Amino acid sequence: MANAEHSGRAAGTSGETAVDTTRARLRAARLGLWLMAALLAVRQVAGVLGTPRAERLTDLETWVGPDGVLHVNGSLYASTRFTGTPFTGLVLKPFTRAAEQALGWGWTFGTLLLVAALAVVLARALPQPVSRRTSLLAAPVTSSLLMLSLPVRNTFWLGQTSIVPVLLVLLGCFAVRGRRAAGALIGVAAALQPTALLFAVLLWMTGRRRTAVAAGATFAGGTALAWAAMPHDSYTYWVHHLAGAGLGGEADALANQSLHGALLRLGLSGPLEIGLFLSLGAAVAVIGVRRAARYARDGQLLLAVALTGCAAIVVSPTTWQHQLLWVLPTVVGRVGRRASDRYVWPVAVILVTTLPATMMLPHMEFLYPLRDNAVLFLAIAAATVVPFLPRTSPHYRTPIPAECAEPVPAGWKHVPLLPFLKRVLTRPNLLLELLLLRVTYAAYQQVRLAATGGTNSGGRLRAEAHGRDVLGLERLLHIDVERTVNHWVVGVTWLRNFFDFYYGSLHFVVPLTILGVLYWRSPVDYRWARSSLGFATLLALVGFWLYPLAPPRLMPDLGVIDTVHGVQDFSKPDYGTLTSLTNQYAAMPSLHFGWALWCGLVIAIVARSRWTKCLGLLHPLFTVSAIVATGNHWVLDAAGGAAVVCAGFGLSYVLMGPRARPATRTVTLKTTEPSEAREKNLAAN
Repeated sequence: MANAEHSGRAAGTSGETAVDTTRARLRAARLGLWLMAALLAVRQVAGVLGTPRAERLTDLETWVGPDGVLHVNGSLYASTRFTGTPFTGLVLKPFTRAAEQALGWGWTFGTLLLVAALAVVLARALPQPVSRRTSLLAAPVTSSLLMLSLPVRNTFWLGQTSIVPVLLVLLGCFAVRGRRAAGALIGVAAALQPTALLFAVLLWMTGRRRTAVAAGATFAGGTALAWAAMPHDSYTYWVHHLAGAGLGGEADALANQSLHGALLRLGLSGPLEIGLFLSLGAAVAVIGVRRAARYARDGQLLLAVALTGCAAIVVSPTTWQHQLLWVLPTVVGRVGRRASDRYVWPVAVILVTTLPATMMLPHMEFLYPLRDNAVLFLAIAAATVVPFLPRTSPHYRTPIPAECAEPVPAGWKHVPLLPFLKRVLTRPNLLLELLLLRVTYAAYQQVRLAATGGTNSGGRLRAEAHGRDVLGLERLLHIDVERTVNHWVVGVTWLRNFFDFYYGSLHFVVPLTILGVLYWRSPVDYRWARSSLGFATLLALVGFWLYPLAPPRLMPDLGVIDTVHGVQDFSKPDYGTLTSLTNQYAAMPSLHFGWALWCGLVIAIVARSRWTKCLGLLHPLFTVSAIVATGNHWVLDAAGGAAVVCAGFGLSYVLMGPRARPATRTVTLKTTEPSEAREKNLAAN
């Protein structure tokens, strides 16, 4: 009994220690996330206030008159730059005595407080019940996402009021208990942004009819008050410009992410465009609000409000970028029964709302309509077709887990394995892989350019100095063969054409083909190979940043002939700017050879046939010959590329463990099938 009591106390003490450790980690994580949100806020405010006055808060400048105070006399819409409703003008009239400088500072910090309040309200509006970890971390994570989102950044930069209607709607739906008070808040939001009247329809369809009536009455009262105080401006907004259409800029501008703007950008105009806009907009509004009402009755009120906001984005004649905030809260919706599919929707929403559209899709002409209207299409999809799971679904809280191999620590046991790089045996979600691949490559291009100040020729002097250093080291090692090989290949036409083709055509084709084949035939090897390639590319970016290097073809005194791009005019200061996509001085390490070596090693490791292994190893051999013969890299660049690839495989081994063999899956299935069959038989009996 004494031993039992002693062991029980020990177990209890151990459990309490584990709980205390978990709580301490959660508090530390929460503090770190709040610190990150605060740093993002400081950076945003400093960016706005540190910009010259004529280049910031440009929309707020529409309120500034010739004496440096807010616009008092004349029409609000005289310049068509002010896009708010007459009620918005009436609300902001009391600020007419504020000085311009104080207004800019006060407006910026006031917007910051509104964003913080919005983050707190969104975090508390999550569908209940939520775990303790979610409740502690939701607010700082939401605040960080809001600070990074394009709508909030545009609101800060332009000096807009678009956060106010969103906050009023959320307060009316989640924070205020009284029906009339909640309706009054939503009504004021509709007076500031008329499409917010859709929330009154949502309230009516979900049984909150008194709140809906109060919202409609408040909207009508505020609009009537503005008519009485400013009849000319009210007529201009509601009648002459049809509820704000045509104010704030050209309706077909890319910044207008409404359905009306998209149809105009597609070349439609006149009665046809108006008819399509009204019919399609009405269809999106009906479908979106009905779906929102269904999810509200399911207990997902925040998702319902977000879907209604997405429908409001579509039906508005003009939806500027700072008004697209309603798309971001749709991340609370859960899509997909499998765990591997669960991240597709939130990742897509976060990327589209935080990154420029040019980073989301390649620069291909047939993709321009999709790229120019990415946020609009995402809002339409959320409001109409995205299959968010109801809470009654068995997969809402417990998605089908991915099948994983047993974790096997690497040689350095003191280095913890990364939990998100598990040795998963099943095939990952293809859409998520393509999305992350495109965004990663776009970020890779941006980092390469940023390494030389954002231009291809920005680091010319430093890169040429490094080129002379590399050439001196190669001469010391007696491997300075670039000019000799280059001039010899130029004299053999067929060999020059072969290396030019090999250099310019297979750099992306071969790695993408290998990844595609592995994805389809061996998901285990695909995950291992993809992670190794990612680590290698990340290390290479560090090299580009720290050591810009001019390749042999861009060294003025070396005499190397650029066989791919043609003769360079060294008398021009921008002679190195050969393309607008890449940094010409990102030569060390050579990813051209590094990726080729990665391809050869992957084929040699994964392929079964000896002939296939040998053919795979020929690719890095041909590539290193091509990069030297065409004058695009030094020999030491290839050595650097080999180093980062080996380091990439090493990091994959250390942080993920040894490569899981495809046979592991078969063993796992064989061991689990009898128990599963036994459980099914017991259930049947």
